Amino acid sequence: MKKILTNLGIALMLISCGQNAKEQDTATSQDTNPQPEIISQEVPDPIPAETNDAYTTEVVVEGIAIPWGIDFLPDQSMLITDKSGDIYHFKDGKKQKLSNVPEVYVRGQGGLLDIAVHPDYKNNGWIYFTYASPKGKGEGGNTAIARAKINGNQLANIEVLYKAAPNTTKGQHFGSRIAFDKDGYLYFSAGERGARDENPQDITRDNGKVYRLNDDGSIPQDNPFVGKENAKEAIYSYGHRNPQGMILNPETGEIWVHEHGPQGGDEINVVKAGANYGWPIVTYGENYDGTPITEERSRTEFENPIFYWLPSIAPSGFAYITSEKYPDLKGNLLAGSLKFQYLEHLVLDGKKINKREKLVEKVGRVREVVEGPDGNIYLGVEGKGVLKLVKKTE
Repeated sequence: MKKILTNLGIALMLISCGQNAKEQDTATSQDTNPQPEIISQEVPDPIPAETNDAYTTEVVVEGIAIPWGIDFLPDQSMLITDKSGDIYHFKDGKKQKLSNVPEVYVRGQGGLLDIAVHPDYKNNGWIYFTYASPKGKGEGGNTAIARAKINGNQLANIEVLYKAAPNTTKGQHFGSRIAFDKDGYLYFSAGERGARDENPQDITRDNGKVYRLNDDGSIPQDNPFVGKENAKEAIYSYGHRNPQGMILNPETGEIWVHEHGPQGGDEINVVKAGANYGWPIVTYGENYDGTPITEERSRTEFENPIFYWLPSIAPSGFAYITSEKYPDLKGNLLAGSLKFQYLEHLVLDGKKINKREKLVEKVGRVREVVEGPDGNIYLGVEGKGVLKLVKKTE
């Protein structure tokens, strides 16, 4: 493994964040919090991505600068977030901006982020969204999750369910994605906010975490750190860097995330209760100047990724495809690449990635990937809006 990493050292000069953040990652040693025994499969070596030119795209919604999150109401109309702080409702070919959105802290990678419709929306009318919020202690902002209802063309009944603290003026690593599991629990991610030596390994601090809540924002009593001294009891897993993809795997019922590594080492992780994913004590990446963060790739107390990218693609958006409209993609994963501006197809066999393909190359920075209730796959592409993935005619 070390030989592979050495031989690919030049490739590691690619910046995984896909933006111009130049924060330095320097190695430290920290105590880890007690957790259950970790049983992880062996991490496979990286594999190169092949080109698949069988697909193209069609524009569905124009005029959204950074379409960060997309989800669908029961009538198949579309909700779209723009990182600048707007939520749009797209229905019958018309785009309507919703008013009364909470104040958003827009800086660097922060802004209005993901959006998700409650699985039982028909009965309760709730939508959920994550955003960088300036509320609370300190200057700047931090990741929050709220829920609201749509009343005409505005948000109503807004409730902030959780707000990471404290605020900081740093512009990196807010996360954030949302997913519901089969039992109705609500998960969301918050990146470590550029404080990698303070936040991700400390369960008494927010950030660098995946959180689990009840849908009303209360904390499930079987969360792994409930009752632990000074712990943030909403935490479900920790030791994360910056997860910008999150899905419910419909085959296993598990929550899966992908997250940005530093230079090299973007990961796909299966989220487990109380698990520590090791950042920054172990990583497959290195500092942006090419110096090592650590010589360690894994430890027995840390959960291994099931896959990592080398070089980094800066993944954003994540989807498990079930649609019959895309038979060659069905049962596999899709992830957007911010860095290389294509859609990645990951061929899945259980929890093993057997093949990588680059779809719709040079389409733009793919921020979001979702499968709609109509069976179509939609992409949020920066500077273009919402696009539909289309198979080319023979």
